[in-house]
Amino acid sequence: MRSPFKFSMSQLIIATALTTQLTGCFPIIAGGAAAGGAMVADRRTAGTYVEDQTIELKAEKSIFEKIGKDIHANVTSYNRNVLITGEAKTSAVKANAEDLVKPINQVNKVTNELVIGENSSLTSRSNDAYITSKVKASFIKENKFPANYVKVVTEASTVFLLGIVTQQEADDAVEIARGVSGVEKVVKVFEYIK
Repeated sequence: MRSPFKFSMSQLIIATALTTQLTGCFPIIAGGAAAGGAMVADRRTAGTYVEDQTIELKAEKSIFEKIGKDIHANVTSYNRNVLITGEAKTSAVKANAEDLVKPINQVNKVTNELVIGENSSLTSRSNDAYITSKVKASFIKENKFPANYVKVVTEASTVFLLGIVTQQEADDAVEIARGVSGVEKVVKVFEYIK
């Protein structure tokens, strides 16, 4: 009898790639236990962690509803500082996305890294997800700081690093990320502590 759970390698790769695009929704999908575990190894307070998740959801919903197919935007909030990555069809669309995110309750700062161009392909997004996983694995392997202190976002082979870190942790994270194959550029979006 054939197993109902048999998948081809390509189906597994696509499923994995799509799942990694839901990083903002992960705590909601996985439930309180997973979210609680992530918060333990995070320098943000539990309240800030939840606020970041809320900011991401509100921002993505607003951008999707008001701009739609003229943009592919990923919103990442870390300690109420928001990073927008992806592609916008025009500079007006890029500016509009930022204008939609700024007034969201609790947002401190917006870093708009949208590039002007056509929406990225599934292949490109899968490659970015793979790069992100390699960078995170390298953080764990090098063991220079707790890997959960740094959030990794990859867009078009550019790695964005977010977190509340010391200068040494930031320098180590950048050095490790630059050494990962496929990474074309590393952008720091850190908050620094002593």
